Amino acid sequence: MILVLGITGKTGGAAARHLLMQGRKVRALVRDRAKAADWEKQGVELIDGDLSDAEAITRALQGVESAYVMLPPTRTPSRDFVESKKPIAAYARALKSAHLSRVVILSSYGAEKTSGLGSITANALLEQGLSDLPYPVAVIRAGGFYENFLYGLQTGQGGVLPVFNKKTDEKSPLTATDDIGAEAARLLTGPVWSGRRVIELGSLVSADEIAAQLGDVLKREVAARAVPREAWTDTLEQMGFPQGQTWGFEEMFDALNSHWIDFGAPGTERVEGTTTARQIFAAAKG
Repeated sequence: MILVLGITGKTGGAAARHLLMQGRKVRALVRDRAKAADWEKQGVELIDGDLSDAEAITRALQGVESAYVMLPPTRTPSRDFVESKKPIAAYARALKSAHLSRVVILSSYGAEKTSGLGSITANALLEQGLSDLPYPVAVIRAGGFYENFLYGLQTGQGGVLPVFNKKTDEKSPLTATDDIGAEAARLLTGPVWSGRRVIELGSLVSADEIAAQLGDVLKREVAARAVPREAWTDTLEQMGFPQGQTWGFEEMFDALNSHWIDFGAPGTERVEGTTTARQIFAAAKG
């Protein structure tokens, strides 16, 4: 039995899907059974509970061989990251007393840093909080998600993909949620390792290349256009961010553009993704 946290989300769902394809038994901790009804129909065992409840997580871990752990995504974190610290504390309490063969933790590239990360700070805190688990651990430090460019299906109709990359021809690490699920399933079911592994997952792709693949799907020419730094706040608010809550995204992209966060941290393994932006755009377009 393998426990998957966040099964109703993107990466948790992808991990569960790949595990079920392998014929594995999957258990999930869910707050709302209605949202997980389709998973239950596929044979997933549902345990009621919240990701900030250590006792619920402990119940879900009983009889489990291994687990996939991730933080609930927070688009607009508070400055003290309290919404992430609560589940991290619960994870640490439950996992440190569990008897597992291994655990796989979803993090982000750059999470080895301790400052200047913006929204990625939550994953840095997760890694720190689970740094002393008493069994093998694999941390997947994923690149940015291709899915975050899906707004391009709308803006690309006008021939433009606005991006926050300072240089549109400069490559940065990107991946797809399905690639994360596939890598998590591989780690959860393959040979057991010893100690702690860190996997940097993704491919180096430029905004220009993303725009070109979007253009292929839309059957028109699309160009990436860097949003001027002074226009970030207004642009993000127009994209749906609440007023005054864009700081986490802005700090994260400042770190990316300055290469404060990047692939290549010492002691990491590198795994290329297999999904392309073109596939993500085509699937979403239908």
